[in-house]
Amino acid sequence: MNKDIEKLLKEKNQGIKLDMGCGANKQGDDWVGIDYRKLPGVDIVHDLEEIPYPLPDGCASVVAASHVLEHINPHKGVFIAVMNEIWRLLKIDGEFLISVPYAGSPGMRRDPSHCNELTEETWEYFDPISPLYQGGLYHIYNPLPWRVKFSTWDVTGNMEVALVKRRIDKSYNVNKDFLK
Repeated sequence: MNKDIEKLLKEKNQGIKLDMGCGANKQGDDWVGIDYRKLPGVDIVHDLEEIPYPLPDGCASVVAASHVLEHINPHKGVFIAVMNEIWRLLKIDGEFLISVPYAGSPGMRRDPSHCNELTEETWEYFDPISPLYQGGLYHIYNPLPWRVKFSTWDVTGNMEVALVKRRIDKSYNVNKDFLK
């Protein structure tokens, strides 16, 4: 790991701010940028579909993913594994801030590398006590648990979501394969 990143991890005991898939547009100088391309502002060059990321458990207070999750392969559990990896990196009650084109929107169809269509219901698969689908969608995959804090969307535009890392509770029946 880069010496500057190690120093930052030690200094930021409340957690770093991680900009996932930052490209050349990192959120700010106080953020750590991770992307598969070596561009200005990218601090960690790493393929986001390759788990684990080169960071320690619970190192982040917030993770932002602006227009990156729609590029993550949804097949064979890759997207769920990425969601679980972000959960691993966050501190309990840490926030995952997401912005993506809404499934089926012109922005989603525009880019030939978009492969993961996301809707407001997608996030219910990650929330074990969602008021919308109590006992429903989460239990299909039993990933690591999130709480949907905020969700807004426009079917012709973008969706913005804030997820909060939940503690593991035995009642959630987390899939033990995800904890390896």
